[in-house]
Amino acid sequence: MKNVIAAAALSLVLSDFAYAHEQRDEAMMKITPSTLADADIQAVSPALARFGREAISNDLWQRDALSARDRSIVTVAMLIARNQPGELKHYIAVALDSGVTPAEVSEIITHLAFYAGWPNAMSAVSVAKAIFEAGA
Repeated sequence: MKNVIAAAALSLVLSDFAYAHEQRDEAMMKITPSTLADADIQAVSPALARFGREAISNDLWQRDALSARDRSIVTVAMLIARNQPGELKHYIAVALDSGVTPAEVSEIITHLAFYAGWPNAMSAVSVAKAIFEAGA
């Protein structure tokens, strides 16, 4: 009986946690991070700007285990899955600069529609279309 009660309590806690996570994610999707320039981040949180620059650009992307092309594919896929169009715009451009073709970006979006959700893929289509039209 104790195990049943413990399992029920754990289930309630986890469902509340999942609901809170979902609510937070929905709120985050309303933010348009593409409007945040490096100078904006620096003005509000210099440490965050420095950590981002040092940890991401100067460390993470310089590691040898994955090429810049592979890292950009992984990053684009993750941003599509999380529906983060602001960051996606930048990283699709990085992917294209790293040798990923527009056809490959298109296939990544199509593939993720079935794993990350149709709305996320449609959001990515909108971002990719603008980049492709701009000739990035």
